[in-house]
Amino acid sequence: MLLVIWSRRARYDLGVTLDFIRRRSPSGAARINNLIKTSVEKLPSYPYLHREGREPGTREAVVHPNYIYIYAVREDAIHILRVLHSRQHYP
Repeated sequence: MLLVIWSRRARYDLGVTLDFIRRRSPSGAARINNLIKTSVEKLPSYPYLHREGREPGTREAVVHPNYIYIYAVREDAIHILRVLHSRQHYP
């Protein structure tokens, strides 16, 4: 089973995103956090479940119409690279 490794940038992105949502809706932040964590937990079993990413070698998981995370499947692990609002410029 593959390990899931969060990049420093992805952890930062998630924290900023949840802080932003929490200021308006604490329950909304908890819901988005749960959606992301639940989706990530499935990756070791289904690493290619989500669509191919806009950057070569990446995949994109849409966990909510407004939030996605970008990850890469490698031989030894799945690397969570970014957590983004869908309106953020990427790549």
